[in-house]
Amino acid sequence: MSYILGTNPNSNKQVKIASTRIFGIGPKEAIQVCDRLGPSDNIRVNKLTKYQFDQIIEIMSQNYLVDSELERVIQRDIKRLISIGCYRGFRHNAGLPLRGQRTHTNAKTSRKSRYISIRS
Repeated sequence: MSYILGTNPNSNKQVKIASTRIFGIGPKEAIQVCDRLGPSDNIRVNKLTKYQFDQIIEIMSQNYLVDSELERVIQRDIKRLISIGCYRGFRHNAGLPLRGQRTHTNAKTSRKSRYISIRS
């Protein structure tokens, strides 16, 4: 078992598909990483050498925000929104949808869980 940036990719899948399991790497970024890696697009994770693993980790960590770094940035942005007191920060703090979604009939689970914790 080999770990790439905190995740365990499925060893039978192609590298470009398996690397999308890494938080912060989507299909487009995975294809870009595979293009930089070398000529073989269909190489599977279990066929990679140690050198290729190191190259993948180096490319991802240098060019993209991934895993814990990305989570830290997201949490910092949410804390900033809450601290400046804007509408989105208020919605984050209340646990409600913040991009204009309907809450009259939808988002019952987020409203219910927040309502119980406020009442207690």
